[in-house]
Amino acid sequence: MTPLVLRRAMVVSVESTGPLARLNVAIDGELRPAVAYTELTGPVEPGDEVVVNCAALDLGLGSGGFDVVHVNLTRGLDADVDHGAHVMKLNYTSLQHGVTPFEARAPQDAPLRGGGPVAVIALHGQLPCVAWAAAQAAPGVRIGYVQTAGGALPGALSDMVRELRERGLLAGHVTAGSAFGGEEDAISVAGALHAGFAAEGWDAAIAGPGPGILGSATQLGHGGLAALDTAHAALALSSRTLLVPRMSEADPRPRHHGLSHHTASVLELLLAPVLVPLPKGAGADLAPVPEPHESAEYDVDLPGYAGSGLPLRAMGRSDDLFFRAALAGGVALAKEIHGL
Repeated sequence: MTPLVLRRAMVVSVESTGPLARLNVAIDGELRPAVAYTELTGPVEPGDEVVVNCAALDLGLGSGGFDVVHVNLTRGLDADVDHGAHVMKLNYTSLQHGVTPFEARAPQDAPLRGGGPVAVIALHGQLPCVAWAAAQAAPGVRIGYVQTAGGALPGALSDMVRELRERGLLAGHVTAGSAFGGEEDAISVAGALHAGFAAEGWDAAIAGPGPGILGSATQLGHGGLAALDTAHAALALSSRTLLVPRMSEADPRPRHHGLSHHTASVLELLLAPVLVPLPKGAGADLAPVPEPHESAEYDVDLPGYAGSGLPLRAMGRSDDLFFRAALAGGVALAKEIHGL
């Protein structure tokens, strides 16, 4: 472990505001991109003196290529305590803050089991495909999104979630476990799913990490393994559980060709069977799904998705198989909602 890489900086410009503010800061005369999660730090304005975490940008990380405001020294030190928020997120760190747990919305007598189907994703890039395809196949359904660990933890970082909410393709955004800052915050993934079904009237849910992914090029040391815990939570609630496969025909790393080793590892370790939706034409050679899991192939509308204006690039590249596999997850989710 290395110490926090914190530096004093001056805000030069603010490009966008809201729960996620994008800005430029100057450190020793160097202009650097940065973000501020304003629900934690308060608003930022040009001329503010801030302390930023520089680690990701200094390391050249592609998905974290910006500094993050840690504290606004000019106007961020006078926040009031919300005495109604009695649960901490980022607890026992310098960024701990109180939230009202989403789980409290569920009626006390709500049964623990019997919620709708859950599509488990391993990459944030799968989210728009699943949500769009499900809405096309089952117009008007209410699908919630539970953001888990495995990628970015701040809920405000995802521009995609905001767009899907604006389009009505998601009925809610709950950050669970170590993730924080969604429209609602839950203590656990299971609690988020239960409250979404029992209190918010979700017909189905999509659960998986925020933008980016942790990785170490090892079999188990990657953020995609969060899908294992997420699937177990859904299975424990007796939800029909779909594992949306990560597939690729364009990734330069052989371990991700066809069915990614991320998905294969989760399938091998799962303690109960799940459904793995596949795009039509993805046979056993391309996507070997081991017993006792089941797989099914679905027709998908890649041209329709391409015309929707939603992202058609994954990790900076075109990859039809990646998107076709994720779209199959959405079609399957819609069919499970209606029991087809």
